[in-house]
Amino acid sequence: MPIFLTGFALVLLAAGVYHFVNPAFYNPFMPAWFPKALANAAGGVAEIIIGIGLLVPSWRLYAVWAALALMVIFLPLHLIDLFRAKPVIGPHWVAVIRLLLQFFLIWWLWWEATNLTNS
Repeated sequence: MPIFLTGFALVLLAAGVYHFVNPAFYNPFMPAWFPKALANAAGGVAEIIIGIGLLVPSWRLYAVWAALALMVIFLPLHLIDLFRAKPVIGPHWVAVIRLLLQFFLIWWLWWEATNLTNS
């Protein structure tokens, strides 16, 4: 198994669990009109399922595509945060780095998914 997919799986699992350990941490990222409790739980469950899927060889292809979709779904939240007067985590340059990281993750997961699909 590729080491980066394993690492990403562990990050997703940790983040998914953290949605339930400290849901208030994620609330500031969400727009005011979001149903925060539902979105928090759904995000946590999705991250846990995808993280497990990345670790199971027969599920990996589907989990990579699901992770890609999740990163695309999260992209608007990073954009919204970037254009706030005060981003949730740190100054604007940190929000820019987070946004660039999000684009990198989307590209990398697409690359992984297409390689797994073609192999």
